[in-house]
Amino acid sequence: MSKETFDPTLRNHSGNKPFDEVLEANLSRRSVLKGGVGVGALTAMSSLGLSGCFYPNVSKAKLNFESIPGSLTDAVAVPPGYNAQVLVPWGTPLNAYGNTWQDDGTNTSEDQMNAIGMHHDGMHFFPLNNSDEEGLLCINHEYIDLRALHPNGPTVDNGLRTIVDEVRKEINAHGVSVVRIRLEANKWVMVDNDPLNRRYTGATEMDVSGPLAYTPLLVTKHSPNGNTARGTLNNCGNGYTPWGTYLTCEENWPGYFVNTGTQTKDQDRLGVSDDNTRYLWETLAGNAEELDDEFTRFNVTPSGASASDDYRNEANGHGYIVEIDPYTADSRARKRTALGRFRHEGCVFGNVKHGKPVVFYSGHDSRFEYIYKFESAARWNKRDARRADRLSVGDKYMDQGTLYVARFNDDGTGTWLPLTLNSATTDGGTLSDHFDSLEAIILNTPGAADKVGATPMDRPEWCAVDPFSGSAYMTLTNNTRRIEGNSANPRVNNKFGHIIRWDEGRRSTEFSWDIFVFGAPADGDADTNRSGLTEFNQFASPDGLAFDQRGIMWIQTDNGADEVEEYTNDQMLAVVPSPLMDDEFNQLPISEENQGELRRFFVGPNGCEVTGFAVSPDYRSVFVNIQHPGNWPYSDDATEETPSDVDLRPRAATVVIRRNDGGPIGT
Repeated sequence: MSKETFDPTLRNHSGNKPFDEVLEANLSRRSVLKGGVGVGALTAMSSLGLSGCFYPNVSKAKLNFESIPGSLTDAVAVPPGYNAQVLVPWGTPLNAYGNTWQDDGTNTSEDQMNAIGMHHDGMHFFPLNNSDEEGLLCINHEYIDLRALHPNGPTVDNGLRTIVDEVRKEINAHGVSVVRIRLEANKWVMVDNDPLNRRYTGATEMDVSGPLAYTPLLVTKHSPNGNTARGTLNNCGNGYTPWGTYLTCEENWPGYFVNTGTQTKDQDRLGVSDDNTRYLWETLAGNAEELDDEFTRFNVTPSGASASDDYRNEANGHGYIVEIDPYTADSRARKRTALGRFRHEGCVFGNVKHGKPVVFYSGHDSRFEYIYKFESAARWNKRDARRADRLSVGDKYMDQGTLYVARFNDDGTGTWLPLTLNSATTDGGTLSDHFDSLEAIILNTPGAADKVGATPMDRPEWCAVDPFSGSAYMTLTNNTRRIEGNSANPRVNNKFGHIIRWDEGRRSTEFSWDIFVFGAPADGDADTNRSGLTEFNQFASPDGLAFDQRGIMWIQTDNGADEVEEYTNDQMLAVVPSPLMDDEFNQLPISEENQGELRRFFVGPNGCEVTGFAVSPDYRSVFVNIQHPGNWPYSDDATEETPSDVDLRPRAATVVIRRNDGGPIGT
């Protein structure tokens, strides 16, 4: 999630024991400083049936590049022997219905509806015809830069938007792009006018599935049956499924809606505005050019006799994991309400096993918010991975199950707390004392998590699961408002963030955990630089996170700390965690002794966030997104620096990294 869009407002007033206190207690028992070993690996694995009494499944991947220096230029940096290509930047037309990109910002809303969206974020590569060299790239578009989107920025008169096409263009720049790409002459190109090229925007109608579908909580003037929602907004992190669909995650969606009357409990807890929206779209309500209340819907203040007369429930259709079938051109997206409603940063499944439930993890990206797990009621059938009716498979595994929230204990163990009506609350009752239905719990997922005693974390963002060890990793980006530490969030005024790791126990409610690495500047003191980082792997604010199937973990940053920003722009690092073990096969964190295994692979241009990760099946092409660059890209060569006397209209873009000799990336 971009720091440029983050709303730092603290919504969690639960008083639950925060992660920093948990981690501080844990650290008083075991050192996770330089040379320290993983807390969960050494303290909790035995009690949860995870002891190192057998040789674990370990990746054999070896990084074959040297860590590169930091960079502060209007260009990307890659290791020697690699090249980087700019692919599908914002505004690239997907089909014949839009005009070509205009560098003066004059493209219309219709052009934008048929072109790559703005501010690329999470993404995934879906191969076509089992090919390593042809596939579909699904790309999230998190938010917009009004100054770049329009010729001279937005037109606003006394706090009111006045030009309809400007706002339509802004709505169309949000959402998701699906684009067909192909490797030709060692260069990736978009396949023009392909039927699979398409957009899901902030106005695209989508189906709602799971517990909230067809309920009064989703009824609006536009959706009298409560089974559809319009658009997907602030699409940040992503995921995919074992059956071949794309998951896009709605993150900072509350800022798009306003209730100037009395807010509901869920609106207050989740952060719906009581004044105005981020881009003032609602101020065009009633305009003579407005179609089907396209702007009115962003004002959720009750105005009619019932929900079917107004848009009081419009925001209730947002805040979910959205599933897209990339392989079917005319498929409608589905919002999977069973996985909870909050500011989803990402969604990743645990390693699947035939006959076992499918598990998904997701973080709520805000200070002092929570980590969630969803466990399907249905048990995985490996034949479902080959079915063509992919969204029906999604119905099977994502519409029914149990949603949990994490509590981290001082001793390196953890508890997944179910969010059900009979779940115990910290006041001695159950959630049924506060919520009248499962649907109400889901609508205010973080409010329910408050009640059961979940552990407030330092901005949980992307999650990734090691394909070898099965361990789950999640980035905790930062939290400069923390004044007391705990075992899972040990640093007060946490400017640099860290990555936490956990392993599931024998029961669905049990896990063990440790901290894999602490972000820090190389010259930080022992309390700051707990992982012993050096100039060649120092980082701050870990954000994007992904494993490839070789067991390499890729860490992307959203800096936000002067101590690191003065040395390098946002970056991507690589490490192979599973072989890092002690003599008894317990997993180790990054420490002074092994920090050289964490290596800087990529640095983005000035002003950007490095985010989104995808890889071709042969590992010979890695796709990375550059969001909100300052003055880039200058050419198709992403490493070519923009001349100092050239002022560009900046364009977010995907960068494709390949080796000059055509070999696999990183190894």
